[in-house]
Amino acid sequence: MTADDPLPSWNEGPAKASIFKFVRTTTDPASADYVRPEDRIATFDNDGTLWSEQPHYFQFAFALDQIKAMAPGYPEWQETEPFKSALTGDGESIKRLLTGDIQALLEIVAATHFGMTTEEFEATVRAWLASARHSGTGRRYTDMVFQPMLELLKYLRANGFKTFIVSGGGIEFMRTFAEETYGIPHEQVIGSSGKLKFEMREAGPVLLKLAEVNFIDDNAGKPVAIQHHIGRRPIAAFGNSDGDLQMLQWVTGGNGVRFALLVRHTDAIREWAYDRDSHVGRLGRALEEVNEKGWTVVDMKQDWWRIFPFE
Repeated sequence: MTADDPLPSWNEGPAKASIFKFVRTTTDPASADYVRPEDRIATFDNDGTLWSEQPHYFQFAFALDQIKAMAPGYPEWQETEPFKSALTGDGESIKRLLTGDIQALLEIVAATHFGMTTEEFEATVRAWLASARHSGTGRRYTDMVFQPMLELLKYLRANGFKTFIVSGGGIEFMRTFAEETYGIPHEQVIGSSGKLKFEMREAGPVLLKLAEVNFIDDNAGKPVAIQHHIGRRPIAAFGNSDGDLQMLQWVTGGNGVRFALLVRHTDAIREWAYDRDSHVGRLGRALEEVNEKGWTVVDMKQDWWRIFPFE
């Protein structure tokens, strides 16, 4: 980010202009649409909005790698679903897991995310992030963040906004990298969660991750989570899929000036091109409301001259 152009990776066009206009009108004390700093709250989806999500969600890639690492201790997994499909690792098997019975996904998550303390889980995720590589690019997963969105986060914070992640991803998973990668601290990360249990051990007290779902932060769950965690209706929201629709509706349904933006994946060369027919990050219903609601759409191919920091 520079003083001359705080969004240097964005091409000049309507999307960039709409962001500048929104920030100017909400932060200028002389503006009729001025918003107090304490009310300048912006929420961001994570998967597909702040970093890539193909060929499947990165947290799911973590779970698959954990299943493979744990498999020698569970020989029965070789013939037991959904673990057999997870171990097979071919594209069709993984796609079936992502689009099939939610119970299968929950079994994989339970096997790889629970039964350990929160500190143990954080250490496991950090080790994976340090060593794992994306199957398509060979890059670390935290390298596959969107440079234009990093610039947008900084620009908003420089203008008095507080930025939150509101994602269907696991809250404990995202907290391991959100501050270092996005500049978003732990307490401003909202996500899906499992139940925790306080336990006193010889070495001291711990929080144990239980194999029970506490909250799914997706679709209509996002506005609920925002109210529970933040207690204020944001004035800006950023997403990329139908899973973000209710968050964008909730944010823009409030009084005063509001802003909503959808990232549309249109660049098959530098990233991926998908929307309505994708098995992850499907974008259909939300796109249909853009014109009616006056939301902004970012066309990756047209609006971003640079997608990743390593470009």
